[in-house]
Amino acid sequence: MSARQEALLALLDVLEGGHSLTAALGHAKPLSDPRDQALLQELSYGVLRWQPQLQAIADYLLMKKFKRRDLDVYLIIQLGLYQLMHTRVPSHAAISQTVEICRGIDKQWATGLVNGILRRFERDQGDIIATLQGKPEFDHVHPGWFIAKLAHAWPQHWKAILDANNERPPMTLRVNLAHGSREDYLQLLQQAEIAAQPTSFSPVGLTLEQPVDVNKLPGFNDGLVSVQDEAAQLAAALLAPQAGERLLDACCAPGGKTAHLLELASAAGHEVEVIAMDVDPQRLQRTQETLERLQLGAELVCGDAAEQDWWDQQYFDAILADVPCSATGVIRRHPDIKSLRTNEDIGQLAELQLRILANLWSMLKPGGRLVYATCSVLPQENNRIIERFSRDHDDVQVQPLQVDWGIEQSCGRQLFPTSQGHDGFFYALLHKRAAC
Repeated sequence: MSARQEALLALLDVLEGGHSLTAALGHAKPLSDPRDQALLQELSYGVLRWQPQLQAIADYLLMKKFKRRDLDVYLIIQLGLYQLMHTRVPSHAAISQTVEICRGIDKQWATGLVNGILRRFERDQGDIIATLQGKPEFDHVHPGWFIAKLAHAWPQHWKAILDANNERPPMTLRVNLAHGSREDYLQLLQQAEIAAQPTSFSPVGLTLEQPVDVNKLPGFNDGLVSVQDEAAQLAAALLAPQAGERLLDACCAPGGKTAHLLELASAAGHEVEVIAMDVDPQRLQRTQETLERLQLGAELVCGDAAEQDWWDQQYFDAILADVPCSATGVIRRHPDIKSLRTNEDIGQLAELQLRILANLWSMLKPGGRLVYATCSVLPQENNRIIERFSRDHDDVQVQPLQVDWGIEQSCGRQLFPTSQGHDGFFYALLHKRAAC
């Protein structure tokens, strides 16, 4: 099976099956030729990243819309358009190999249609694009509901956020201070001829000029370094683990923040007890694998952060609540969000976030602290959640964050995705007042 046909199946897994692209590619890659995996990933990510434009062009060129059962042909056209617009694949190869997919899925009737549409676009590309420009979904390559919501929330920033979402994300590393300084590891990268720059806000981060296979990173398998976005690296320092504390990393998978908490404690010579909890047993296994590579230990618990049936009734000194969210701050890493997320999801997620926050708060010691985190750029999931929660709980003290990153909000700080920089994140720090 060709890489193009594998990409089609991955896209169908996302758009029909509702799976994430990460999961869909996880199903596809073991079955594909290793030589084709780079093209498989390029096409799958590319179509989902640019789909609002690709769909608009396909709809313009089609005489009538496809029926639901022919979604595969509709996606084949988008695969061809993506190659013609955004890759270096020669036009004749892009068209002929894309048309061939129709035969591979037993839809020979579509070969002439797909061939004709792609050749017309190749011939009239400039005029077609000029005709479609001016529509928000086409110009900004996001669904209309999200553009409107973002423009309302961030009138001065929304265009820059959308532009950053459409870029390819950088590869950023987190240096394990238990094994050496950031400067020490930067020298190892230089010796390996891997160019990198220190991150602006995380004291342990390095952003690579070009992504590389993790197996080419010096000491990766020995735990010297991990792959983690700069914004995500800020969580552990905000929680600031102290000697002898009992810590909870709720919604922990795939384990990057759990590991960072343990690394900070180890580098400072602190003994801490860390419980890492997640509702998904398969993702919890990824946390275990992360900790094993880094030679770190934590108690892993499978449970729902909105429930208490997993809790042993021992209170926590500090909690990291990296709650489920719309993930609208990491769209460039997960472009399937453009297709899978809906406006209705945001209100439902906000109610879940409040339930989780209230449940975890009941497990926190008086005098303890909780870091609330999301990878969302929507205030409805971020600052407004903390405002609502603090109104309903008289033992909540919102702590101002004394940091030099993000935009200050009434209850935390908001980061936006930036070109060749960090992802979009929100953080708030809450202290639990002791009873009088």
